[in-house]
Amino acid sequence: MRGVTTAVLAGLLLCAAPVAVTAPAVAATGAEADLATLYNQHTDLAFRTGLQHRLTWTGDYAGPFDGRVGPQTLRAVRDFQARHGLAADGVMDDAFLKLVIEKSDAARDAAGFVQVTDAATGVRLGLPGNVVAPIGETEVGSLWRSDDGGVEIETVRFSKEGYTLDGVFGVLSETGPNKTVSEASKANGGFTIRGHEDGRDFLIRFSGRGGDLRGFSVAWNAAHASVIAPYAQVAAESVEPFAGEPRSGDVGPMARLFESGRAEGVAFGEGEHAKASTPKSESPSLANPSPGFDSSGTGFVVSKDGWLLTNAHVAKACKTVLVGDLGAASKVVVDEDHDLALLKVDAKVGKPLPIVAGKPRLGEDVLALGFPLRSILADSLNVTRGNVSSLMGLMNDANYLQISAPVQPGNSGGPLVDLAGRVVGVVTAKLNAVAVADLTGDIPQSINFAIRPDAAARFLQTHHVAFETADASAPLESVPDATAKVQDSIYPVLCLGSN
Repeated sequence: MRGVTTAVLAGLLLCAAPVAVTAPAVAATGAEADLATLYNQHTDLAFRTGLQHRLTWTGDYAGPFDGRVGPQTLRAVRDFQARHGLAADGVMDDAFLKLVIEKSDAARDAAGFVQVTDAATGVRLGLPGNVVAPIGETEVGSLWRSDDGGVEIETVRFSKEGYTLDGVFGVLSETGPNKTVSEASKANGGFTIRGHEDGRDFLIRFSGRGGDLRGFSVAWNAAHASVIAPYAQVAAESVEPFAGEPRSGDVGPMARLFESGRAEGVAFGEGEHAKASTPKSESPSLANPSPGFDSSGTGFVVSKDGWLLTNAHVAKACKTVLVGDLGAASKVVVDEDHDLALLKVDAKVGKPLPIVAGKPRLGEDVLALGFPLRSILADSLNVTRGNVSSLMGLMNDANYLQISAPVQPGNSGGPLVDLAGRVVGVVTAKLNAVAVADLTGDIPQSINFAIRPDAAARFLQTHHVAFETADASAPLESVPDATAKVQDSIYPVLCLGSN
């Protein structure tokens, strides 16, 4: 992709001097094929690529920056001409070139387009520096967001999770109640997905080299569409997923046996707290990033007076902990030994979720609810179903349950509930399948862990939180009904900055 970017930049320079480009003499014949052939034969590649780049900024072109003038490029030329009162004949004369330069420059300048290389993923992409600011690193990359939250851009790298490009494509291209997909296409070792979800348009672009999958997503609401829609297309066509080597945080297969909701470290509160960082900026407008978030996860309401429960590795060592749209937590209580934390919010919250006394039954159906891989999978609540596989955790640890419900980074701290909507655990970790395969030669399936409800209850009692004990006789319901009972009491949690 670096060659494409170089060609685009060169094309912009050439396109800035339109008097040097003369329209083909026989363009008036009106034969589209002849016109395209003449442009391809009598203009250089850099000019044609630069033209496509500029017509993308004006919102008229939505194809690859391949420098080949064909029906799509000619249609974009004619659309631009028609919208600006020029003869829509496809002839690129001086008047057209001067106007397309003016309009594309204005669109690019409105976005504040700047190229950055993300140290967390190695992805090089353009960013709308006038619209978004760096938030920091996520579990799988880096995040940028506008002040009003209407635009989010995220880089992503999957390399140790065992995902395949086809598998990720299948997940991200699925539709849902609040999600429509308008394009889902594969080409050149990658894929592009476009659609609309929860009131925002989105574009996702991924590429893969073996098990190393890299890409980015951008989501925007209607208020930002005029600037971000063309930006998203430019970014998708000029992104270089493998431009650099990501910063290495690998400390060996044993340390990677377990994954929590953090980008680095191991489960159960062990390991150093992940440090936030932002990609090196290549523009003064991005030189002073806002504090990053060191970790993210999920929390759920456990008392009527505004206490939420989550994992310690989600909330520890944070300057500020944000709880969904409720704002910052006013108090944070952390118990690293048991990987539990309490968050106090001074806002109206959902109903407390009742916690079962004792422990669930072996083999019981359970639901894991949370906000995994936010901005890539979805910003909305995610639900997965499984069973209680064991009443003990690793090395027979009685504080944990083993579950088969699939979980991902970001699920940490979320409730594990039964089909009556009762909390039977706190999701905390997943077994790293790739690391286990490195050690044993076999890939484990669906081995994840949750803190047992009796351990969570002891923690709440120690800190004098008035939680509710679940009714043991409550009837079991369907998965949708059980989810509906609890979903309003579950919130995403972001840790901003580290102390």
